[in-house]
Amino acid sequence: MLDTRKLGRRPGSMITVTRTVPTPTRIGLDLIAVPVGGDVELDLRLESVSEGVLVTGTVHADTTGECSRCLEPFDGTLDLYLTELFAYPNSVTEETTEEDEIYRIVDDLIDLEPVIVDAAGLELPLQPLCSEDCQGLCPECGIRLAIAESGHGHEILDPRWAALAGKLADAEGVADVNSVEADAEPSTNLVNTEAEEK
Repeated sequence: MLDTRKLGRRPGSMITVTRTVPTPTRIGLDLIAVPVGGDVELDLRLESVSEGVLVTGTVHADTTGECSRCLEPFDGTLDLYLTELFAYPNSVTEETTEEDEIYRIVDDLIDLEPVIVDAAGLELPLQPLCSEDCQGLCPECGIRLAIAESGHGHEILDPRWAALAGKLADAEGVADVNSVEADAEPSTNLVNTEAEEK
């Protein structure tokens, strides 16, 4: 929360806010976020305008995440640049906009949390990576390809060809048996011929 009482309502009045605050909730997406209790560094300027207070500046925080390819945990950073108007109560802007279209000042206080949450949701990647060249996991055994042996792979037979491969194996087995029998027949005939000659 930022208190605007020191700022006053005279257009053009300006104060700066530099502070580090712990986040009370997790801020981010499913696979990457600023964890609960993580430090959020604010470097902001609050400027009074006719319809409210214009907040500009930067927000910095450390993030923790899980790589969408290899599922390994990794750390990162979140850097946001904010430009947001907070409307005064009963101002024309406050009265002519829907509740979810603009942020509002309540009891001279500005709640930055929803602004940071919304901005972080747009800034953070939906599919975060531990590195740009992450190779992910082997689709067959699940090992991380980054630590797998060079040339790691599996010889997988397409299941649509499995039945044919079985028949071919059977046919080769029969062919081998026939080949053995064919090789054996001439020697038997030779023995019979020799016996007849005698």
